[in-house]
This record gives sequence, C-alpha cells and structure tokens, in this order.
Amino acid sequence: MQTVTERFIKTTEMMGSKFIAILFPLNDDSLFKGILNDIKKEFNKARHYVYAYRVGQKSKSNDDSEPKGTAGRPLLELLHKKDMNNCAIVVVRYFGGTKLGAGRLLRTYVQSGVNVINVANLIAID
Repeated sequence: MQTVTERFIKTTEMMGSKFIAILFPLNDDSLFKGILNDIKKEFNKARHYVYAYRVGQKSKSNDDSEPKGTAGRPLLELLHKKDMNNCAIVVVRYFGGTKLGAGRLLRTYVQSGVNVINVANLIAID
C-alpha cells in the first residue's frame, strides 16, 4: 500500500477544457469536506470538482454533475489499482466550451489522476 505526505498538482488539457488534478494526504475522512471547500475557494471559477478518496477501509467518490460513472468512480478505481490509501484526488474542471462525450471524459479524468500520481512522491504504508 502507498500514499503521499504532501499535496501534488498536475494540469491536463483536453479540447479547451482544463483539468487540474490535486492529490493530497487524508488520514481522517471527516476532514475531507473542509479541504474540498478550500479547493473550491482556490479554484472558484471552475465548473466541476470531482473527487475520490480512500481512508483506511472507507472510500468515497463523486462525479459532481458530470455524466454518471465518468469521473469520480474511475478515480476511485485508480486509487485501488495503484494500491493507494489515506489520500484523496480532486480533479477541478474548467469547461472549455466543447462537450467531450462520456468516453473521452472518462479517459481524461483517469489520465488526469494518473498524471498527478506520476509526479507525486509515493511512500509505502502498512
């Protein structure tokens, strides 16, 4: 199992939309809502704030009005696939005016998650 000890950010662009993936440590799921609100203030002009997190045995994801199953759930599956825990990914989307379609949207959210994980310093946890 692995996690992060600090916040990492990576931006991905697709057909005019900007996807800003934020990966950060989360050891208590009750703190997530406050952190998400801080991210919403930081990126206050964004259209969507999609997320997934795993803390111990708890996990949660949210598509934030994107088509069902195209955003939050795939990010949660990515955390499972990468064997990551005690962390969260929020992908902030600035809509660029072109609809991507469900397939491209799903792939772009997952790629955004992969991109931020790839730049992160991952550490092993028990």
